[in-house]
Amino acid sequence: MKRLIFIALAIVSSISLVGQENGKFAFLADTHIAEGAASVEELAACIEDINSNPEISFSILAGDITEFGSDREIKLAKSVIDKLEKPYYIVAGNHDAKWSESGCNTFEKVFGYGHFEFEAFGIKFVGTNSGPNMRMAPALVPRESIVLLDSLVKATPSNKPMVFVNHFPQDTSVLNYFEVLDILKGANIQLVMGGHWHNNVKLDYEGIPGVLGRSTQARGKKGPGYNVVSVENGKITIAEKVVGMEQFEPWYELQMTDPFPFNMRHEVYGSRPDYSVNKEYPQVKEIWTLQEKGDIGAGAAYSSDNVVYTTTQGYVKCVSLASGAQKWSVKLGGKVYSTPAIYKKYVVVGCTDNIIYCLDLKTGREIWKHHCDKSVLASANIYDGVVYIGSSDGRFRALDVKNGHMIWNFPDVKGFVESKAYVDDTQVVFGDWANTLYSLDTRTGKLMWTWKVKGSRMYSPAAVWPVKYQNRIFVVTPQRKTYSIEASSGSTMWVHRGGRESIGLSPAGDRIVVKTMKDTVFCFSTSPAMNAEILWATDTQIGYDIAPTPTTFADGLAFVPTDKGAIVALDSATGQIKWRYKLSFALVNYIEPVDERRLLVTTMDGKVSLLTY
Repeated sequence: MKRLIFIALAIVSSISLVGQENGKFAFLADTHIAEGAASVEELAACIEDINSNPEISFSILAGDITEFGSDREIKLAKSVIDKLEKPYYIVAGNHDAKWSESGCNTFEKVFGYGHFEFEAFGIKFVGTNSGPNMRMAPALVPRESIVLLDSLVKATPSNKPMVFVNHFPQDTSVLNYFEVLDILKGANIQLVMGGHWHNNVKLDYEGIPGVLGRSTQARGKKGPGYNVVSVENGKITIAEKVVGMEQFEPWYELQMTDPFPFNMRHEVYGSRPDYSVNKEYPQVKEIWTLQEKGDIGAGAAYSSDNVVYTTTQGYVKCVSLASGAQKWSVKLGGKVYSTPAIYKKYVVVGCTDNIIYCLDLKTGREIWKHHCDKSVLASANIYDGVVYIGSSDGRFRALDVKNGHMIWNFPDVKGFVESKAYVDDTQVVFGDWANTLYSLDTRTGKLMWTWKVKGSRMYSPAAVWPVKYQNRIFVVTPQRKTYSIEASSGSTMWVHRGGRESIGLSPAGDRIVVKTMKDTVFCFSTSPAMNAEILWATDTQIGYDIAPTPTTFADGLAFVPTDKGAIVALDSATGQIKWRYKLSFALVNYIEPVDERRLLVTTMDGKVSLLTY
């Protein structure tokens, strides 16, 4: 069997170091497997080298296994990695999670698990996956991984040496690094291992030793390679091994220690989330806030007193708008990244179990479901009784909201769809992760035009929710550009530097608000007579920000989301900052204006909140 569990035979005492057993293992990271790429042969060379070394007992692979997280890449990676002749343990990285057409399901299905825990050489090894899952955001260890890690630490004897593996460095570059470190401080943590930087790096995490391992790729190095980790008499030694060369001298050594009292061993460093800005604007308050045990990767919707939201643990939940009290909860067959769409009594969501579900708003009872060939990550737009939604199976569908019957099906989508389409009487507009924006006839589903961006597929107009005014479609792309596109023809009318994927259309339709990747928010006129005219530009001081969440509007304000849990309210006419509020440390998924100066907000770390301003 590939995944044998290593059990330490040494007897552990509270005063003597566990580490009587000695041995070696291979440590690999950032393989970035892609079809036709040199990375495939480079990883294969590393594996052949590992197999030739009888002293290596197992291998650990620390994330970014693939380049784009596609099903084909994951299966290709598995076929290469399975050539290892001894057990291996693997976790996903951000490249495996952000662009996953399956909604982060295929990785777990193909490799058989989402985390690992085992014992070897007297050490407990624990590895968890990395986010952000599906949404563009800074590094984040998923909420469910945090909950899992906490449970594993509590179940481990306090004197058992532990090594934690995660793709990211657990420092301030990870939004919730402090949650990880605070949990690990409750264990006899000896070392944190990761990748992401593609180089061998020594780090210190508030007193916890840390290392990052090199990429298996040859780029910028003397050749493809990996690291060999030796455990001998309680000492951990790491040495780089370049394929075809003699092993280098060790670049890292660590003498494991018995547990130290917390206040002797760990000192806080760096900045943790700062919520002091909320004191500057006391008019903004939380009416209620819920905390889920898993991530939330989508917005919430409401109708009357009903708030419906979804979680990556597969739940669709309905709570009271007034109090946050739960009304019903339904567990679907997969993770959910789809913002619910509500139409009368119907609630429609897509799910990674390949099904589009319609539930009863009052009870959560299933009304109908429509099966697709792959995951449904996109959010539905219900227009005039018809559900318009894309999926990962190369199709875009129009379904009758009452019974789920197919009205039309466009079968030629080149990449997977994760966004919410724009829909009106004339056209349906949406993007995919194959560089393409599509316009379909609303009534027939016939293709009207396609519009493309050049370069990497990571520049695709896929996460943006397109907006329209008169005969203009407006989108922003990861190229850091804002586009005005003629709605009838798909011709580019103007392009302006700035933006990424966050855009919003004012209620009057006369302006769009675009958040750039560094502080500035632009407001453009939508008038066809105006050529990228900037009505105002505001320095919001939010810093570097990649949140793809749309800007929304109410009461003359534009609500700008951030990727670190904050909302900035701007006067939509002048751009003047009216207030700020920090709800979380993680991505704001969506800001849904409610009547009576209230906002319904979800954040990626599993929070649902009703704010008043």
